[in-house]
Amino acid sequence: MRTITLEEHFTTPAFLSGPGKEFMERMRNARGPKLGEQLSDVGDARIAEMDAAGIDMQVLSLNSPGVEQAEPADAVSVSRHANDFLADAVKKYPKRFAGFASLAIQAPDKAAEELERAVRQLGFKGALINGHARGRYLDDKFFWPILARAEALNVPVYLHPTIPPKAVVEASYGGFSPAVTGVLSSAGWGWHIETAVHLIRMILGGVFDQYPKLQVVIGHLGEGLPFMMPRMQRNLSQQLTKLNRPIGDYLRQNVHYTFGGFNFPATFLDLLLEVGVDRIMFSVDYPYGSMTEARTFLQNLPVTEADRERIAHGNAEKLLGL
Repeated sequence: MRTITLEEHFTTPAFLSGPGKEFMERMRNARGPKLGEQLSDVGDARIAEMDAAGIDMQVLSLNSPGVEQAEPADAVSVSRHANDFLADAVKKYPKRFAGFASLAIQAPDKAAEELERAVRQLGFKGALINGHARGRYLDDKFFWPILARAEALNVPVYLHPTIPPKAVVEASYGGFSPAVTGVLSSAGWGWHIETAVHLIRMILGGVFDQYPKLQVVIGHLGEGLPFMMPRMQRNLSQQLTKLNRPIGDYLRQNVHYTFGGFNFPATFLDLLLEVGVDRIMFSVDYPYGSMTEARTFLQNLPVTEADRERIAHGNAEKLLGL
């Protein structure tokens, strides 16, 4: 069975000395030097690890926090360098790697141009955006040139978690030790709620009414949204929202969902029941998630073999043209 994973990360020297410096220092302190080695390798060592776990292809993206919190000029430079760096890896290993573009969304016209270059010239399969840009979300029409270009190019936007804005961290996650606040506001809770709220803002802000063919991907088995979907559908009625469709329609017709290290059977089953098998795609969240554990989880999912094939590779092939 072919396997394609979609939330798999890498770094570049320019990123590590710039927008990613503080984040990577924290990660290295927490997880040791191996993490940095894994992120920096887009060659034989990574492929050997993929082979050992039974992973055929990774769709790679620049590691969080990406360039979204940087100054615009720096973001433009680092994102273009990262895309060229990734393009070289994909060219060297075209059957093992594909790419999502990094975009300087602070400069939306330049980001749209970079997305076009990445797709048409570099062969990338879409873009990955790391959440808000200094507290501004994609429902803000400032960013819509990027979304318009993604729809025109028929490529998805992967909406990846990032740390909530500082004021939110202080108000909602503060009052504990720095260690507890750090995890609670990120991988323990905040990342996921932040991403769910971001996507809801896009829906309520009319993004998908303006760009009805636009497709967005989110990870971690839906960032908590499947559990809340029936309640949102009931309480955020069309009469209230004035949208073209019920809110659940957008979550089932404009959004795709990946694993991202969430190897949890009950959570998977909730997602499956709410959105159906054709909207779910395999991923690992490498190197933060284990390829071997994710591959074992995929193999043991309580689905038919035909549905397992869709999740493992078929849905990604269809969405990304792989």
